[in-house]
Amino acid sequence: MVSPFETVVLRLKDIGAFQFLFPFMLTAAVFYGLLRKTKLFGPPEKNITVNAVVALVAAFMVWASPVLLGIDVETQLAAFFFQGTVAILVVVIALLIAGTFLPENLPKHIGEKIKTGWGVGVIVIAGLLIGGAILLSSGLISVFIPGGITVGVPGEELISIVIIISLMIGTVVVIMFVGGKK
Repeated sequence: MVSPFETVVLRLKDIGAFQFLFPFMLTAAVFYGLLRKTKLFGPPEKNITVNAVVALVAAFMVWASPVLLGIDVETQLAAFFFQGTVAILVVVIALLIAGTFLPENLPKHIGEKIKTGWGVGVIVIAGLLIGGAILLSSGLISVFIPGGITVGVPGEELISIVIIISLMIGTVVVIMFVGGKK
């Protein structure tokens, strides 16, 4: 027996909601939020229409490309968002477990620790590494490099390159933090 939720998802897939509509809506919302935040066209309260039109046109331009080029991003986007959600849930569960052993008002303590020292840098680097790993594992990297990287079992060369780049970035970060304190 097929559940009603499965039926709805399959019908949405048939009409292209996951291929174009939902990614378009998400992209338009992100563009609109960025335009309001940056106040590129002046105060957001006075330029709602301009911000909305620019966001819609930009989102159409972005999502016309996969359609015109014949690139199927439906599966990769679904995997990307699912894996991203799982990564966020892992962090939330880790914080819940840590909250049982650490003192009360954990968010305040974490916020204070992050603001001092290495906290922000560690979070940014961890976020970039997790985001890059999700981008690679979901297959979405093929949209950016169509004929390029095969994501299977990485060869020794790929592992070497990743280690060298990580060491270079780590060295720069250490130099920045150590040099910034003097």
